[in-house]
Amino acid sequence: MKTALTIAGSDSGGGAGIQADLKTFSAHQVFGTSVITAVTAQNTQGVVDVQDISPDVIRKQVDAVFSDIPPDAVKIGMVSQIETIETIADRLSVHKPKWVVLDPVMVSKSGYDLLNPKAKEVLTDYLLPLATIVTPNLLEAETLTGMKIDDVSGMEKAAKLIRKKGPRFVFVKGGHLSGTAIDVFFDGHDFLYLDAKRIDTKNTHGTGCTLSSAIAANLANGQDVNGSVRGAKLYITTAIENSLDIGNGHGPTHHFYELYKKAGVKT
Repeated sequence: MKTALTIAGSDSGGGAGIQADLKTFSAHQVFGTSVITAVTAQNTQGVVDVQDISPDVIRKQVDAVFSDIPPDAVKIGMVSQIETIETIADRLSVHKPKWVVLDPVMVSKSGYDLLNPKAKEVLTDYLLPLATIVTPNLLEAETLTGMKIDDVSGMEKAAKLIRKKGPRFVFVKGGHLSGTAIDVFFDGHDFLYLDAKRIDTKNTHGTGCTLSSAIAANLANGQDVNGSVRGAKLYITTAIENSLDIGNGHGPTHHFYELYKKAGVKT
């Protein structure tokens, strides 16, 4: 069985972060391991508080996983402190995983700032060059580029600017645009447009985490980058379309819909 490592924060509500990543890995028949960077107190209605894990414990988690269960792909999510980012970059530079998917988590859906503002420059300088592919949403792409993005043309320009900062591939998510849910993938030469119908649901908690983890799982399973992003787009669209009405806020997507369907389990 292939393996994948998620380096991210824990979501006590179970819909995003480490929890979403591990569910996504499992849905793709990939064995998941984890490095927890922060513990959040949150639910479907928002984030109440965050407690960061010490850089020393983060370092030990990374080394423990790589020394015994070397991952076929790595996904990086919530990293809110400068010391956290530096530690992750240092250990990945040592262990040199083949695939690194970076989801530059900065702001929660409820507007809670998950990234220390001073850490933005460090994330850009330290983690973007290590990433195989980076998956910002529009707000994150605007933060990384300093430009306003209103349409697909803006997404293309942002993708080019972000790629200059180091990652080999850029996947700009267009969920915040009106109309169809179109994403723009840039390989340095050509653009790939991944379009899907917009699903009318409030239950979209953890979609970014889930998408990036699906890409990592596909890469771990031996797919090329193009196939990995296509498969991940199909997976997250299905998960949103069959999302779960759990909690009083933004409910989670259904990570195991296809498996439950095959097993005849109704949700």
